[in-house]
Amino acid sequence: MTITALHSAATGMRAMDTQLDVIANNLANTNTTGFKSSRVNFEDLFYEERRQPGALNSLGQRTSTGLFVGLGTRVSNTQLNMQTGSLENTGRPLDVAIMGEGFFKVQTFDGIGGGEAYTRAGNLMIDSEGNLILGTADSPLLEPQINFPAGTDPSTVTIMGDGRISAMVDGQSQEIGQLELYKFQNPNGLRCQGSNLYTETEASGAVLTGIPGDEGFGTLAQNFLEASNVDAVRELTNMIRTQRYFELNSQTIKAADQNMQVVSRLRS
Repeated sequence: MTITALHSAATGMRAMDTQLDVIANNLANTNTTGFKSSRVNFEDLFYEERRQPGALNSLGQRTSTGLFVGLGTRVSNTQLNMQTGSLENTGRPLDVAIMGEGFFKVQTFDGIGGGEAYTRAGNLMIDSEGNLILGTADSPLLEPQINFPAGTDPSTVTIMGDGRISAMVDGQSQEIGQLELYKFQNPNGLRCQGSNLYTETEASGAVLTGIPGDEGFGTLAQNFLEASNVDAVRELTNMIRTQRYFELNSQTIKAADQNMQVVSRLRS
C-alpha cells in the first residue's frame, strides 16, 4: 500500500534530518580544542511479512524465499570518534596535549556527573589562588588539585611527558604536582555535557586511573594542544549525501501521493 511507502519515506527524512544536525555540530566544532566528532548509526525497522519463507506453493513445493516489506529506518545511536586529533604547537607552557588514550579530570557541578567530568582539552590556566584550572567558560578545577605557591613564575612551568609539573618559585626550581589520566572501557558510553566535558555513565564502565606513560595510557606534550578531530572534507561530503538522501525520500513521498491520487480517481 502507498501508505506504507509514505511512512517509510517519512522515517528516512527524520533520520536524515538527525544526521544533518550531527554533521552541523561537527562542522561547528572544527576549531574546538579536544573535540571528538560524532557519527550517526542507523537501523531498519520492523518488516511486514506477507509470505513466510519455506511456505508451500501451489505445486506443493517449499518456497526458497519469503515476501517482506520494510517499514523504514531510524537512528539507533550516535558514536564518538575517539581518534586523537592533530597536535598544534602553541608555545604556551600551560598548554598540554594527551598523545594516546586518556582524559583529564575536572571538578564540576554536583548535578553533572556527581561533581566530576572528563576532558581531552588541555588549555590550562592558573587562577587567582594559584590553582590549576581548565580554560573554559566555567573554569573548573583540575583534579587531583594542583596549586602553585606564591612567587611562581608561570613562564617557567615544565610539564613532563609523565605528568610531573615543576616551576621556578622565588628563583628556585620546585616540583609542584603530578597530572593524572583517566580512561574508560567504553568511551563511547560517555555522556556529552558541552564545555569540552564528558561524564561517566553505566554504559562507559567504571573510570580507570593512571599516570601518563603507564600501560594503556597516553603521554603528555607540553606547549601543544590537541585539535578537533573533525575531518571537514568528509563532513561536507556526508552533508551533500545527506541532502540527496533527504531529497530522494521526499520524492518517494511525492510518488506515493500521486499513486493515491490515481487510486482515488479510479474509485470516483
